[in-house]
Amino acid sequence: MATFDEDNVFGAPRPKPSVHLIGQNVDELSAPELAERIEALRREIERLQEAISAREATKQAASAFFKS
Repeated sequence: MATFDEDNVFGAPRPKPSVHLIGQNVDELSAPELAERIEALRREIERLQEAISAREATKQAASAFFKS
């Protein structure tokens, strides 16, 4: 008796993308996958805001140093 192979019937499962591209088609993503993307994007926004703050602090420190 042959065994049931889901990959032969349904095809191989979609690989999960590791990144979200702005403007990427999201029609095939499930609600939990979309929620994961949103959380990942929120973390990325926070990381970028921290980088901006660090650069502004460096700029202010340099400006204060050269004004002395």
